[in-house]
Amino acid sequence: MLNNLKSLAGLMSQMGDLQAKADQMQQELSRRTVEGDAGAGAVRVTMNGKLEVKSVKLDPTILATLAGSGADADQRIVEDLIAAACNDAYEKARGLISAEMQKATGGLSVPGLEKLFGS
Repeated sequence: MLNNLKSLAGLMSQMGDLQAKADQMQQELSRRTVEGDAGAGAVRVTMNGKLEVKSVKLDPTILATLAGSGADADQRIVEDLIAAACNDAYEKARGLISAEMQKATGGLSVPGLEKLFGS
């Protein structure tokens, strides 16, 4: 029974270290960005490692097409491209988070750790 208590105390100590690493990793992820795109670069979305969209950029030719036609179909195409670029950036950001978690845990799988990063 004493060995079990020592093991529990050791585990609790490691959890505190893991929380500190998680906090540090969150700060690092908020500074790192990825870029998603759609339509061969017509739409670009920049997202940080905290899954926050930082910018959306449209190729000027897309805007000119929209302004010139006024067609609902063109607007839907641009809206679809924006959604696709956001999804692309999201997947890349999740990959960044996963890679950082692997580094922080030395490749160990820690159940629930991803919830600390909103993924």
